[in-house]
Amino acid sequence: MRIFLVRHGESLGNIDDSAYRQFGDHNVPLTEWGHRQVLRAGQAIASYLKELPGAELRRLNVWYSPFLRTRQSKDALLEVLPADLIEDVREDYLLREQDFGLFTEIYDHAEQKRKFPDEFEKWARLRNNNGKFYARPPDGESRADVAQRVRLFLQTVMHDAENGKNNIIIVGHGVTNRAFEMNFLHHPVDWFERSDNPGNADVTLIEGRHSDGYRSILLHKSVDRAQGQEELRGAYGSEPDVVSNIEK
Repeated sequence: MRIFLVRHGESLGNIDDSAYRQFGDHNVPLTEWGHRQVLRAGQAIASYLKELPGAELRRLNVWYSPFLRTRQSKDALLEVLPADLIEDVREDYLLREQDFGLFTEIYDHAEQKRKFPDEFEKWARLRNNNGKFYARPPDGESRADVAQRVRLFLQTVMHDAENGKNNIIIVGHGVTNRAFEMNFLHHPVDWFERSDNPGNADVTLIEGRHSDGYRSILLHKSVDRAQGQEELRGAYGSEPDVVSNIEK
């Protein structure tokens, strides 16, 4: 069994924090560059599958977060993955982005402190005393909370792993994908604290067998905007900002 963890492509929020206020975190769209990033990620997965021996080439179950940027990333993947390998495509709310509570849509620490000084001070104390993994933003989720709900989703995946069923693609967010990898591979909390979120449209591959154990590798490292600006200008004559069909 193989699991492909794909983080959504570059979103408008990744290049402009005001997008979270404009659209709401759940409705922030991909940029055009983010869409292209995910197309390349899908091509990398397709190339990998093409090289597998026939006996190991299984059909794909695609799972995705309900947020707009992950739904658009899922759609981009389906544009380039072999259609005959796709068996099922499903949304699961357990894969959603971490909830930052009062700090949702405020990603600058200075602004968080200015608008909610008491809450920010409490959060800072919790992070200092308990560690980032356990500290909850006011009215939000800690990383431990995210890991717990991802563990619920993992029950579905483990059932498939034990029965040797289809390969899986999960289109999620940085923290949720990292929490999935931590849970699936039984990494300690220290691993989570030391590791970084995957980059936009990075693909982490978890492979192995239930009887022999699993391992993860970075299958595809995406090209970021700074590296890709010249390509965008050459293709479009300018640099478009957002993919179409934004929901307001």
